[in-house]
Amino acid sequence: MIPFQFSVDIISELEKTLPSYKLIVPDFVIRELEGLKKGSKGKSKIAAGIALKIAKSEQFEIRTIPRKKKEKVDDALIRISKILCTNDRELREKAREKGITVCYLRQRKYLAVDGHLK
Repeated sequence: MIPFQFSVDIISELEKTLPSYKLIVPDFVIRELEGLKKGSKGKSKIAAGIALKIAKSEQFEIRTIPRKKKEKVDDALIRISKILCTNDRELREKAREKGITVCYLRQRKYLAVDGHLK
């Protein structure tokens, strides 16, 4: 939901930062965004709607990825990711502990990468 919150062109930033990577959004993230949009009001609803529109754009591939029984979205992301793009501090820390490279917004204007890109 960064584009709405900080007026960042997230697609351009991702293409600059991760030029040789395919951008994939798991279907369970799409469902989570849809739920946020439906269950929120005001700025949160707008931010979720924008995030959903970006995630469904042609630059991203939506992939069906099964979650384990009672697995939380964050845990599923940790399980499947080689590089994880998130601004969620707790999720970034979990990813780093597992050796996953993390891409996140820095200084509210550009993406930074923590870890090694292959």
